[in-house]
Amino acid sequence: MKMESIKVGVLDLQGDVIEHIRAIEACGAQAFSVKTIDDLMAVHALIIPGGESTTIGKLLHWYDLFKPLQKRIQEGMPVYGTCAGAILLSSKIEGKEQAHHLGVMDIVVERNAYGRQLDSFEKMIKIELNEEVTNVPAIFIRAPRIKSIGQKTQALAQCGSDVVLAREDNMLVSTFHPELTEDITIHQYFLSMIPHDSIA
Repeated sequence: MKMESIKVGVLDLQGDVIEHIRAIEACGAQAFSVKTIDDLMAVHALIIPGGESTTIGKLLHWYDLFKPLQKRIQEGMPVYGTCAGAILLSSKIEGKEQAHHLGVMDIVVERNAYGRQLDSFEKMIKIELNEEVTNVPAIFIRAPRIKSIGQKTQALAQCGSDVVLAREDNMLVSTFHPELTEDITIHQYFLSMIPHDSIA
C-alpha cells in the first residue's frame, strides 16, 4: 500500500484540526478537512480531534454528519478520536457533564477528569503497538478519563492506573494529544489500521 494513496480526513468543525493534518502529512499520507457528507465519503479514514466535545457533538447534528459518520464507522471505516474525539466515540459518558456522542466504542469516559486547563500536563508514556513497546510524549489538556473498557477493547497504554490509549476493531482513542508533539508514532499506527483493499 502506497502511503501517498491514503486519504485521511480530519473532522473540521472545531478543535486541533491543523495539527492533525500536519501529522498525517508528516507520515506521507494525504490529509483533508472534513466538513460535509461528501468530504466524509471521500476519505479512507477519519480523525476526530480534541476540542470541546459538546460543541463538536452539536455541530455534527447541525451539519447533518452525525448519522452518516456513525454509519461509516459501524461499516468499518478506521477512526481515531483524541481527547474530545474519545468522548464522542464512547458508548457512555459518566458524570453531570454530558454531550452528544456517537456511542460506537465500548468505553465509558468521564469528561474533564484531570481538572481545568491549568492542570494540563505532559508525560512520557509507554505504548505497545503491533507487539512493539516504545515511549512517546503525551500531552493531557482538560483530558477525559477512560473509566472502563469492554471485553473487545484493547488497552495500548496507561498513565498510572488509567488507560489512555485503546483500540477496538477499527476504532482508536487517546485521552492525550499526540498531534501537539513532533512524535508521529501513533498517527503511523492509525494509518496501519486502514485495510489495503479499501485503497483505490
